[in-house]
Amino acid sequence: MERSVFDLEHQSGDLDAKLVVALERISEVFRVSLWEMGKRHKLSPLQIQILIFLSFHDQEKRKVSYLAKEFHLSKPTISEAVRTLLKKELIFKETETVDTRSYIIHLSTKGQQLVSEVSFFANGLKPAFQHWTTAGKTEFYHKILQLIHALQNDGLISIQRTCFRCRFLNKNGKRYSCSFLQKELSTAELQIDCKDYQSIQL
Repeated sequence: MERSVFDLEHQSGDLDAKLVVALERISEVFRVSLWEMGKRHKLSPLQIQILIFLSFHDQEKRKVSYLAKEFHLSKPTISEAVRTLLKKELIFKETETVDTRSYIIHLSTKGQQLVSEVSFFANGLKPAFQHWTTAGKTEFYHKILQLIHALQNDGLISIQRTCFRCRFLNKNGKRYSCSFLQKELSTAELQIDCKDYQSIQL
């Protein structure tokens, strides 16, 4: 019978369980940071995440249907968050000319000002890496990319615009290259969220 990774007796002798619990501990940093930022601005963590996403992604991704896939949530849940942000005048909608039922979401000036503060909620983790060697950080990053790729393949996380999911990536043993950029890529140059990403399924 499968045992919980939080079962200390099981965890003590199972490295996989320890890895999962370690990741859960790290995720707590993000949860707390988002929660504190939300309390300060009277927004939910999801509303803050939506504002940040809108700020840094192109308009094709700034639609309710895409946001639902991005955050692995239902359209009604995203729509409710969007309605709240509209009431707070942090965003505005632009109806598409081709399909008037669809709209693109934009940050208002007020929303842009807010994002200039809340988008730094995760930056507090960066100092934890400052004493790591470049080789250590590169190896860790590669493992994280592989983990994200595996989790998406298992359906446990949603859209990921990583090189590993992109049709432009070419892999030859341990070497990578990008057909779009027409260059070889070091591990450190592999992207976690690429603006030029195109799904490998296209």
